[in-house]
Amino acid sequence: MSRGFSCHSTMRLIPMKKPICTVLAQTVSVPVFMMMISFGHCALSMADQLASKKDGAEATGWIQLFNGKDLTGWVPKIRYHKLGDNFGNTFRVEDGILTVGYEAYDEFNETFGHLFYEKPFSHYRLRVEYRFVGEQCKGGPGWALRNSGLMLHGEDPKTMSKDQDFPASIEVQLLGGNGKNKRTNANLCTPGTNVVINEKLIQAHCTQSKSATYHGPQWVTVEVEVLGDQVIRHIIDGEVVLEYDKPQIDPRDEHAKSLVGDNGSLLLSEGTISLQSESHPVHFRKVELLPLSKETE
Repeated sequence: MSRGFSCHSTMRLIPMKKPICTVLAQTVSVPVFMMMISFGHCALSMADQLASKKDGAEATGWIQLFNGKDLTGWVPKIRYHKLGDNFGNTFRVEDGILTVGYEAYDEFNETFGHLFYEKPFSHYRLRVEYRFVGEQCKGGPGWALRNSGLMLHGEDPKTMSKDQDFPASIEVQLLGGNGKNKRTNANLCTPGTNVVINEKLIQAHCTQSKSATYHGPQWVTVEVEVLGDQVIRHIIDGEVVLEYDKPQIDPRDEHAKSLVGDNGSLLLSEGTISLQSESHPVHFRKVELLPLSKETE
């Protein structure tokens, strides 16, 4: 300590010329001094342990939605097929990678699919690591080139009709560049839903983020912070690239409107999570979720 203060009985602060430990050693008995040192060491140790526990909770609180082995906990709903029918083995695990592929498709024919996790969530942080591979399935729409998505606050797949293309949900688009043009990632799309940005209701189907473009087959990490029916944030490389609030049912969509609960509220406070199949092959090597307290809002 280069400069400190000592408190006398008059409570007057005066400069100290010696380290505090030296002053204590010279002014109190040895037993008292040793007890003070022991207490200080104990306090520091307890603080370290608390910090360690906090860090440990952050590290171990993540739930691996994808276990790296199989599709346990997930169920597919592919357009024109019944719930649970994994047409063409579209969703599968290969070498520890959750793979979305179309080798069994003659043509895509708007056969959009979604792989649903088995339980809904409300407050959480979702993290995925993904990459686009190979060529788009024949007949896939132009906009679906290097395009997939995370469908959040989604409807129960049991409520989807056999020929329904997308679940009513909040979509975090996973997008890759074509090697030349700018294309933001982690955009927002809203099948059967709306959101609020800067206190304005957004009814446009898609809203761009402010992210960089990700060309090539590299792995990309996207995170989403979801706080019930309040705030949702899209995050790439630690930067919030899009933020909005009050996710809600779009009453203009008849199917989505039929999902409104008995209380009549349009707000979406929880829902399913699903991964898309939109005609371009994609790999997921991590899909994990950290539950958050409602006090986070």
